[in-house]
Amino acid sequence: MTTCQLQDAKARLSEVVKAANQEGPQEVTVRGEPSAIILSVEAYKKMQRQQPDFVSFMQNSPLTFEDVDIQRNDSLTRDISL
Repeated sequence: MTTCQLQDAKARLSEVVKAANQEGPQEVTVRGEPSAIILSVEAYKKMQRQQPDFVSFMQNSPLTFEDVDIQRNDSLTRDISL
């Protein structure tokens, strides 16, 4: 991943965008600290596709939850010492 300072990225934005498309993500720093990543649209869409929703994640999990005993306490109130 190539790194450049914000002032350089602003001055040569078209080059940074082309590099993101051809070489991969480009890191932008502010005062020497990482601040942003410039991605190609293709890389961004690929990253978005890889996140299944929670239900799909649990359904495709190799773990079985057959041994888990989930019971709800049906009492309306509980005693609390104050």
